Amino acid sequence: MKAVFTFTSSESKRLLAKAVALLPAVQNAMKKGMIIVGGGTTNAFVLEELTGEKVDKVRYTAGVITRGRQCVTPERERIAPVVLVNGEKSPMNWAEAVEKMEAGDVFIKGGNAVDNSGVVGVLLANPVGGTIGKALPIIVARGSHLIMPVGLEKMIPDVNLAANVSGIKTFDKAIGMRVGLMPVTYGLPVTEIEALEILAEVDAYCISAGGVGGSEGSVVMVVEGEDQEVEKIMELVKGIKGEPPVGALKQKCSECGAQCSLMEK
Repeated sequence: MKAVFTFTSSESKRLLAKAVALLPAVQNAMKKGMIIVGGGTTNAFVLEELTGEKVDKVRYTAGVITRGRQCVTPERERIAPVVLVNGEKSPMNWAEAVEKMEAGDVFIKGGNAVDNSGVVGVLLANPVGGTIGKALPIIVARGSHLIMPVGLEKMIPDVNLAANVSGIKTFDKAIGMRVGLMPVTYGLPVTEIEALEILAEVDAYCISAGGVGGSEGSVVMVVEGEDQEVEKIMELVKGIKGEPPVGALKQKCSECGAQCSLMEK
């Protein structure tokens, strides 16, 4: 059996979250281990799936692309990344927790780009590398799990090339914040393709992307497999359809020192 359907951007985020929550490494760490759920709207969906609690997604971010520019969520409005120990929320902050990571522990980090070779790109507005800059060396050194849910709406031709033409200090002018881009080759990227294949025994393909009228960032997916597996996916998709769009909370230009070329009152 074969089926075709479309996910909006927010529906994709819900799909990715459901798949990430089912990964064996995540399930094991929920029982006995530590999970750090980094900031980001997709990760807010993941946190909801792991805890069963609603998350204010517009506040579970640091960097954000909204209103046609790269910007940040006001620091005073942010919800700090959550650390789960044995499935329960811990008072530890993420920077303290990452220092204690063991091989079976999990860091969930969203991405801003992904290419066809599976390299994920993370935008950097922090001049010393931000979350990924601190966490990645520790995760790699200790062999901990890095899981990176990233929607196919973020597909670009070549993450390594993009990184080499980026860099906060390289830009003469900018609309929005100046950024670098870190390529990440370690860990497990999870796009809609991997998510569908985690959630049922199907082969999944992306055959189109884009849309208008609220469907910007959508992807058209095809799944193929045994009848019962495709039916399983179709029931899942029906449950995801109608996921509300994710809003954004942008810092006021008057509070920003980024020297953007498009300043607002």
